Amino acid sequence: MDRIDAMRLFTRVADRRSFTEAAHDLGIPRSTATQVIQQLESRLGVSLLQRTTRTVRPTLDGEAYYRRCLAILDDIEDAEGAFRGAAPKGMLRVEVQGTIARHFLLPDLPDFLEAYPGIEIAMSESDRWVDVIREGVDCVLRYGSLPDSDLVARKVATLERITCAAPAYLRRYGRPQTPDDLVHHRAVGIRLVTTGALTPFEFVHAGSVKQVELSTPFSATGTETFRSAVLLELGLAQMPVFHVERDLAEGKLVRVLADYKVPSAPVSVLYPRSRQLSPRVRLFIDWVVQRFAGSRSAP
Repeated sequence: MDRIDAMRLFTRVADRRSFTEAAHDLGIPRSTATQVIQQLESRLGVSLLQRTTRTVRPTLDGEAYYRRCLAILDDIEDAEGAFRGAAPKGMLRVEVQGTIARHFLLPDLPDFLEAYPGIEIAMSESDRWVDVIREGVDCVLRYGSLPDSDLVARKVATLERITCAAPAYLRRYGRPQTPDDLVHHRAVGIRLVTTGALTPFEFVHAGSVKQVELSTPFSATGTETFRSAVLLELGLAQMPVFHVERDLAEGKLVRVLADYKVPSAPVSVLYPRSRQLSPRVRLFIDWVVQRFAGSRSAP
């Protein structure tokens, strides 16, 4: 068995968590599968799989090798498919922020998968900064400003943000009329996962952005927890409109300081600069751009 076939076997064992099932899938004896993995581990000089009486799972080295194998096997599949004129297929690994995925992507995702039945999407949710090369991620969708990196960043939308609060909070603390009134108020804060820094309150004034400091007794890194805290009357917040549109319509939240514009925030799709985009990644990115084309962008 050559190296490529050994990689295919290893990824199948890692996926199935079983030598027996992986061997059955590939139509080879279990003893052959075991021998090939042992030879692979010997050549690499590391243990790739942790074996117990009930299951098999990748070690830390195995996880890293698994991600690299997937990327290599996908590249081979893409190269051969291009010459055959085949429809794009294979696993597409995407990292997104949960609220972005649920609001903009998931509603139309069935249509994408129906149009390209050979593509499988593995979508993970987080706000952390992802090492796309090491973790084998094809592309990342992010809301907000981006740190410097070697990734290509393509802006797909600019979303409106507003200042808002729960009605009960405003009855208790009063409704601010200008940003100067915020000295008497408290905020629900959102912190960056990458640095832990608290995102400041900002307003556009005379063509420049002015930051306002508020007492922030509670802050969160997760967007759903952030929103829940605002609904629980813990303070004012600045949030993207799409995230609270229903809450505003139902009267659970109220917009304040409407005459003082909050800086808008971009949504970007990121992918490795050093790698040629595979057909399925290119298709997905173009589809994402279309999904945001009809979204509510900042004026």
